[in-house]
Amino acid sequence: MTSVLRVKNLSFPWQTQDPFLFCVFHKDDYPEGNEDMTPKASLAGRNLGNDFGNPSGWSMYHGKSVPGFPAHPHRGFETVTAVQKGIIDHSDSLGAAGRFGNGDVQWMTAGKGVQHSEMFPMLNQDKENHTDFFQIWLNLPAKNKFVEPHFSMLWNKSIPVVIEGAASVRLIAGEYKGEQAPPPAPNSWAADKANNVQIWTINIDANGSFTIPAVDGTVNRSLYFFEGDEINIEGKKYGINKALELDGSQSTLIENGSKSGRFLMLQGKPIGEPVAQYGPFVMNSQQEIMAAMDDYRKTEFGGWPWDTIDHVHPREKGKFALYPDGKLETP
Repeated sequence: MTSVLRVKNLSFPWQTQDPFLFCVFHKDDYPEGNEDMTPKASLAGRNLGNDFGNPSGWSMYHGKSVPGFPAHPHRGFETVTAVQKGIIDHSDSLGAAGRFGNGDVQWMTAGKGVQHSEMFPMLNQDKENHTDFFQIWLNLPAKNKFVEPHFSMLWNKSIPVVIEGAASVRLIAGEYKGEQAPPPAPNSWAADKANNVQIWTINIDANGSFTIPAVDGTVNRSLYFFEGDEINIEGKKYGINKALELDGSQSTLIENGSKSGRFLMLQGKPIGEPVAQYGPFVMNSQQEIMAAMDDYRKTEFGGWPWDTIDHVHPREKGKFALYPDGKLETP
């Protein structure tokens, strides 16, 4: 028997399995920045406000001066934003804010509704501003669709890394070899250990190997191979930019090729409920989607307390998290 159930080519966004909704991987080689944290490069010819596709190695996305995603609403799910390189400025409709990156993770529960912006300020004026991060959308069960919005920072130093031979495993969620990831958001599907939610980034040295262990219970497990050259699993070779759906009841030995490899693993017990999605809203029925749109038109999920929809924090500001209750946290 093989542990590889299905293989798909990676697209944008990456396809995921229940309880996840999708994953986007952003890798942008941004240039040096100006004093106002905009790119020190011409923006001529870009479709500003909807600039995707990495022309010249980077995108503005929905940003028109600073790259990123200006204020937009969410309801009914969570975002897990794991930054390997670069800096993200967060601002939201609850008055909360943060600056994080270079190994940090932000876990945000949209719940009953929140607006937030995610901007990528060009802080470096004397060198390039490279970014490399995932944003993973994790669904909420029906009973938690209307919980209060929440966000927390998992600072880099709090995230355990397990070294095993030629591999290193970084635990954003879940546990491995006795190491436990920081607690997820309190109303998350991942908060119940019985749901066996694991979010790992895995690096394997050239010609090294790593075994993903089998687990008890029913889970959906996906392995994303996005950097390297090729891997061998059970005698079959796979190139990069592949999503492999794995049988979690079996262990999977990954034998890496001649280049160091990078992987993301997403695993969890499926929620098993209907999914209705319209853009930034994820509910269980079309009626609930219509209600979400109506609520947003009426309330704007609390409004927008910042001067601009693409708010960035002062250049001199270091990493921080400001919570809705006024609590200020730094790494």
